[in-house]
Amino acid sequence: MPSIFISGGAAGIGLATAERFGREGWTVGVYDVNAEALAKVKADHPDWIVGTLDVRDEKQWADALTEFTSHTDGRLDVLDNNAGILVAGALDQISPEAVKRQIDIDVLGVTLGAQAAFSYLKATPGSHLVNIASASAIYGQPDIATYSASKFYVAGLTEALELEWEPHDIRVVGIWPLWAKTPLAENDAKSTKTLGVRITPEQVADKVWESVHPTRQDKLLHRTSYSVGTQTLVLGNAAKFIPNFLNRAVNKLIAQ
Repeated sequence: MPSIFISGGAAGIGLATAERFGREGWTVGVYDVNAEALAKVKADHPDWIVGTLDVRDEKQWADALTEFTSHTDGRLDVLDNNAGILVAGALDQISPEAVKRQIDIDVLGVTLGAQAAFSYLKATPGSHLVNIASASAIYGQPDIATYSASKFYVAGLTEALELEWEPHDIRVVGIWPLWAKTPLAENDAKSTKTLGVRITPEQVADKVWESVHPTRQDKLLHRTSYSVGTQTLVLGNAAKFIPNFLNRAVNKLIAQ
C-alpha cells in the first residue's frame, strides 16, 4: 500500500489532499502543530496516522517520519511539503517576529522536510517530493512580499532537487495554486479582490494526485510545475512570453 506524509495536514489543502489519497486506499499520515485539529482528524479518520510536527524543528521532522514509517514498513512514496503561513500587509508594517516566523515555516520548514525525508524517499522506488508553491512566485507580489519571496525559494528548491535527486529515482514537483478557499486567503491583500478566491482545496488536492501519477510526457519533459486553475495557467504562461515591463504592468494592475 503506497503512503503519503502531509505536513500541515489537519486543515485546508493538506486535509483535502489527505482525503483525496485516503479515498484511493493510501496509507495517510497527517502531521500538524494544531492539536485540536489533529484530534478531530483522528476522530473522523481513525485509520489515518496523525502526529504533532513543528516544521521548523529538524528533530521533530526526524521523529515524525520515524513514527510514520514504522506503520509502513519503512515505505514513503510521497512527502507533501504542505505546511505554510501567510502574513499580509506592507513590509514596513509587519513585525520582524512575523517576518521571521513566516520565513522559518515557509522556507526553512520546507527545506528541513526535504532533507529529513530523503533517505526514506530514496529507499522507495519511484517516490515523490511534492512542494506546495504558489502563483505569487510568478512575479513578486506587494502586500504579501515575504510570502511571495518564500514561494520563489520553493520554486528554486524544487528545480534544484529535481536535478539533484533524479539519480535516486525521486521525482520532485511543485504545485502552483492561486488564492484558494482556505484561511490563508482571508486577508487584505489586494489581489484577493482583483482575482477573487476561486480555487477549492479539493482542486489543489486533485493536482497533487495528478502530479504523483505523471503521464509519459510529464516524465519525458521532466515536468516540475503543476498549475492549479485557469488564472494561474494564463498568468504563468504569459510571464514566460511577454516582455518584463508588460509582466510588471499586469501584476501592478492585479495588486491595485
